[in-house]
Amino acid sequence: MQIRIETTSFKGVHSPTELAQIFREKQLKLTPQRQLLFGLLHENKAHPSAENLFEVASKQMPGISLRTVYQTLGELAEMGELQLVDVGDGAKRFDPNMGEHHHFVCESCGSIHDVEISSTPKIRGEGAGYEVNEVGVVFHGKCTRCSAATKRSPGHQAKKQVARTK
Repeated sequence: MQIRIETTSFKGVHSPTELAQIFREKQLKLTPQRQLLFGLLHENKAHPSAENLFEVASKQMPGISLRTVYQTLGELAEMGELQLVDVGDGAKRFDPNMGEHHHFVCESCGSIHDVEISSTPKIRGEGAGYEVNEVGVVFHGKCTRCSAATKRSPGHQAKKQVARTK
């Protein structure tokens, strides 16, 4: 099945300077570690897990703790600066794109992409009276890069040749 997925416009988290100001206004602790995390999240389209961010942050600031990463991400999510995303890989992902969108996960390379669905889903039948608070759709398949690589692979070409001879 092929679907047409349009990439969304990125409505990201506030800038690191703006986040620092928000933390000051809310009288939250503002440390160099948190400021580093603000910078790593700014316009980050990779949907990182806390562990991913910790790995990157540790290279830039060896003393940072995983606890600080989790605590900062949790506070940003509570403030509406990040969305928590479950794409089915077991890890909570953090999405700084606060615009309305869904996700596509490549089953080959693991990349996660923001996508927009052009029509509004409707609930029919038994669930027609439900009050929906949130909708999250995750598409799984191959991204264009992996799909193109598969089509060029010798194994795929051989399968196409065998299929033609049948």
